[in-house]
Amino acid sequence: MAPTTVPTASAIEVPETLLKKRKQNEKAREDRLVAAAAARKASKAKRKVIFKRAESYVKEYLTKEKEEIRLKRAARTAGDFYVPAQPKVYFVVRIRGINEIAPKPRKILQLLRLLQINNGVFVKVTKATQQMLRLVEPYVTYGEPNLKSVRELIYKRGYGKVDKQRIPLANNSVIEETLGKINILSIEDLVHEIFTAGPNFKQASNFLWPFKLSNPNGGWRQRKFKHYVLGGDFGDREDNINKLIRQMN
Repeated sequence: MAPTTVPTASAIEVPETLLKKRKQNEKAREDRLVAAAAARKASKAKRKVIFKRAESYVKEYLTKEKEEIRLKRAARTAGDFYVPAQPKVYFVVRIRGINEIAPKPRKILQLLRLLQINNGVFVKVTKATQQMLRLVEPYVTYGEPNLKSVRELIYKRGYGKVDKQRIPLANNSVIEETLGKINILSIEDLVHEIFTAGPNFKQASNFLWPFKLSNPNGGWRQRKFKHYVLGGDFGDREDNINKLIRQMN
């Protein structure tokens, strides 16, 4: 039998460039596996921290609620009236358009980020914000939101401002990327910061895009442009804002 000129597989030398490429691919694959394992470990630790924080917030809310009930009962037993603490946060909703607005109220509405009808924002109660709200009172309605209202608004209508883009709060990573530096890692952290008017309220509130609400179920009152206490809709409605939030959310 004549000897063949076709080389065997073992006799063929692999080009050096191909060997280098294989080594690079193997190293990249190993690096990816190590990075994925580290990410899983970090994510697990972070979930544990978020869960612990959420538990502590629930305990804090329950303690506060029980304390308020105790104070009310003690006042009633003593024959006194219980006066609740001043609100820390207002939820402000714009109810009027741009027609015939004077320059000063228009500027205040811009500062409050209430640029459209049915836009809503959380505002920390200070002397300055109360004076601002008094000046724009005919164009807005506001009051003290409870925990349920804050949570429902953020979970259902919450959008974050990331690089000037309106991004839905689909997961905690959106919040962590922007507010991680001030130790706000999850939606529950954000709810807690807003509801308690914490030290980082300004950053948390500015991160939240103004809420775009619907018209209330059943519509506005017959005389929308009268004060709330006179049978209209604008002005301070205290804790009755929670009913309006349910209708608009």
